[in-house]
Amino acid sequence: MKRTTLRLFFSLFSMILLLAACSPQSVLGDGVQSTPTAAPGTASTDACPASIGQLPTCLTPTAMRKAYGIQSLYDKGYTGKGQTVIDIVSFGSPTIQQDMKVFDQTFNLPPVNLQIIAPLNVPEYDPHHDKSGWAGETTLDVQIIHALAPDAKIVLLVSPVAETEGTIGLPEFRQLEQYTIDHKLGNIVSHSWGASELTFKDAKGQAELNVWNQLLEKATTQQGMTYFSSSGDNGATDYSDLNATKLANVQTTSFAASSPWVTSVGGTNLVENHGAFKEVAWNGSGGGFSQFFSIPDYQKLLPAAAQEQFKNRRGVPDVSAVADPFTGMAVYIGGNWTQAGGTSASSPVWAAIMAIADQMAGRPLGFINPALYKIAASNSYSHAFRDITQGNNNNPSAKVKGFQAAAGWDAVTGLGAPNAQVLIPALIKEIPKNS
Repeated sequence: MKRTTLRLFFSLFSMILLLAACSPQSVLGDGVQSTPTAAPGTASTDACPASIGQLPTCLTPTAMRKAYGIQSLYDKGYTGKGQTVIDIVSFGSPTIQQDMKVFDQTFNLPPVNLQIIAPLNVPEYDPHHDKSGWAGETTLDVQIIHALAPDAKIVLLVSPVAETEGTIGLPEFRQLEQYTIDHKLGNIVSHSWGASELTFKDAKGQAELNVWNQLLEKATTQQGMTYFSSSGDNGATDYSDLNATKLANVQTTSFAASSPWVTSVGGTNLVENHGAFKEVAWNGSGGGFSQFFSIPDYQKLLPAAAQEQFKNRRGVPDVSAVADPFTGMAVYIGGNWTQAGGTSASSPVWAAIMAIADQMAGRPLGFINPALYKIAASNSYSHAFRDITQGNNNNPSAKVKGFQAAAGWDAVTGLGAPNAQVLIPALIKEIPKNS
């Protein structure tokens, strides 16, 4: 199931209408035109483009870097230089190059170093006729990574098969995962997609999950890979059918975020007020406990009271970042400026931070989950993370009661959002060379 939540805003009035009418899964509208009133490159890099600049919650790349403690590192030259982030998607975007040109000129960013690879020789499969949705997803991913780590190379690995639910599209994505390793494309992979665990209960689904988990375990523990996955946009539940038409009325989570070898990224609402940032849980943030994977050793570092809710299951997410599309970063997609979100936006935030971390370390840090939880158990926690303690991921439309954000780890925002200027040095300290 594609993890994209894109919304177009043109005025405060339209935003009010959308707030009243749209669910967390509203997608980019067809046939809607929005043209920036300011020419690319003429707007202030600290202001959103004029066509959406009236929206009080619009975030710029600079605001995003400040919110997550990246700007001070950026000012010291830590920009992801020498690192590569791989983004695995279906179909890609036909307008990505032009979109990036406008985005970069508007926010005074260096031209993106983008490579697009489509190595699979298999027939195209698009049962939901969803190429436009994947195009928006692709552009969102690339622009967020580039905004936060502008000197990192980005490789788009494109599959001609739509990833939807269950095993559909996953064998092809798994081939792209292996292609990344075999061709040594880079050490950081971002997944802005996922499939409900409820759609993996049959033998075929279980076999596919097993093969994936073997690949991810070997890649993280032996090959220095770091994986990030969006935790989902349906709160504490997800779809129950392969066509993604019916939300389940029970708690569940999604794969690949539920894999213990992946850093699962949940979502928040992030608002800037005169340079100060307030962050609460986004109600769409996927979170809960896996039906298939047991609690990993690193989550056993959490306090006993927190572990009681796990019941020996893998808890999702591990961390979080902005996902609410009403407080998203300005992005340029197919000729339109808009705000975009979903946990599709959260995973690329962490992938960009990882590029900066690997640059600072001078080496791939690889599997970071054990270090994240060690830091959370230390006196550095309140400095390395913004602990999210307000909000929940209830899903009223599915009548599913979710989880409450709370002090420390919770099944909405995990350990919280990053303060990169503290977290990155702590990660480097916790992960020894040749670990």
